[in-house]
Amino acid sequence: MKGNRTKLLRSRVAQEAALLLYTSQEKEYKQAKKRAAETLGSRIFPSNREIAEELDQIAEDREGTQRREQLLRMRKEAKEIMRFLKDFSPRLVGSVWRGTARQGSDIDIITFSQDHLQVLEQLQKHHFEISHAERLSVTKEGEKESSFHIHVIFQSGDEVEVVVRSLTSLGKKERCETYGDVKTGLSFNQLGKVLKENPLQKFVPT
Repeated sequence: MKGNRTKLLRSRVAQEAALLLYTSQEKEYKQAKKRAAETLGSRIFPSNREIAEELDQIAEDREGTQRREQLLRMRKEAKEIMRFLKDFSPRLVGSVWRGTARQGSDIDIITFSQDHLQVLEQLQKHHFEISHAERLSVTKEGEKESSFHIHVIFQSGDEVEVVVRSLTSLGKKERCETYGDVKTGLSFNQLGKVLKENPLQKFVPT
């Protein structure tokens, strides 16, 4: 009986945290689950994956057909921009890769180059609208990692974040903090195959 109560409370915290994220009251999973637990008077914390699954369900219930149209459009836009970045080994990652994109989602593309200006110049050459660009540093597993971020806006209003990492990062495996699996993403050719065979395919652990 206690186990059932614990499971139910864990589920309620996950749902509340997902709602906080969906309504943009919180931006980070850690803060969302902490606030949700406090609201419900719980000391039980769900995993990021449990929250992500609830978030996906909320988006599906509220956005329906519009959400599927958005995912298809964003995957086509990702392919368009990746076509011009093929020299930089682009990979589509994030929610558009996963198939969990929703209102407010952007397109995340990782590229690799020793000179970030080459990527920036390639985008400018093909007349993509760049809103801004910046260098950011994050600490992962105790190591400081620097990357260059280019923000592009499509005519549809969809935003793309093109991240430029050094060539030394190419091929490195990175574990997803949300789902716990390896973030493989999709190459240009793989994305083309998905769009041809199963354009709404999801890439989440089952």
